[in-house]
Amino acid sequence: MEIVNEVKESYGADSIKVLEGLEAVRKRPAMYIGSTGKEGLHHLVYEVVDNSIDEASAGFCDTIVVKIRMDNSILVDDNGRGIPVDMHKAEGVSAAEVALTKLHAGAKFSNDSYKISGGLHGVGVSVVNALSISLDLEVRRDGGVYTQSYIRGVPNAPLEHVGKTKSRGTTITFKPDDTIFEETEFSYDILSNRLRELAFLNSGVKITLIDERVERQSEFFYKGGIVSFVEYINRNKKVLHKNPIFISGSKEDCLVEVALQYNDTYAENVFSFANSINTTEGGTHLIGFRSALTRAFNNYAVSSNILKNGKESFKGEDLR
Repeated sequence: MEIVNEVKESYGADSIKVLEGLEAVRKRPAMYIGSTGKEGLHHLVYEVVDNSIDEASAGFCDTIVVKIRMDNSILVDDNGRGIPVDMHKAEGVSAAEVALTKLHAGAKFSNDSYKISGGLHGVGVSVVNALSISLDLEVRRDGGVYTQSYIRGVPNAPLEHVGKTKSRGTTITFKPDDTIFEETEFSYDILSNRLRELAFLNSGVKITLIDERVERQSEFFYKGGIVSFVEYINRNKKVLHKNPIFISGSKEDCLVEVALQYNDTYAENVFSFANSINTTEGGTHLIGFRSALTRAFNNYAVSSNILKNGKESFKGEDLR
């Protein structure tokens, strides 16, 4: 009883800790990337690549290169517009530094710069910075080349203008912090699966994965978009119709694409995505699609006199 009283008495204003800047991320990394294991490690790459994909979705990027380097660091390069480098009036530092060091800082909180965006919305790249031993940034924008380096999320010096260029884009190189992650060895297969998926979901965008550790390289580029995705999934199966069914439509700011193809197996494979992010737990978009598909088949069957007097109806499992 005496010990309990002592604990209660020690709980006061001094017990309330305020974590500044990216310190909160380093203290509780799993809150931001799910885990400090293999899944969380690879999630760092996805967050950086998602920024490049957002540039592609906005129509400003068509080439993304991801490299696993000899020291197991990651380089992500794109030919997008480049992170803004002008001074951020409220913070007193460059906009690039704000994006890399401040949580909830980014251009994804309004529709002015990005109508479609994925990732952790203003948190992703700063989280990667916080959880890396080192991070190097290069921005090619408005005819200039700008660089800045960070150690565990802290900048070594202000953003520096180092040269001129006719190209544009952003290059981020980071090395995960081995004091935080249980392992820091990147898997080529895990990354290639995700990058291939992104290439399917963003037709016309070329994504190249290079593993400098073993001199291995893959290039993902699909003009057919999710139609090519479905064909890839069914590549080793006997399909019941040659060409996948493709449907697309939009309402206000929401664009929906659906591709499906039936095969002779009984196993169902359904993949749903929102802004290029795999919604593995489903959601209202998937529930709505299933209902609409069932209703469409029932209506077609009734109108075609396939069902006797329209009194019977398909069940969900009949649609496979």
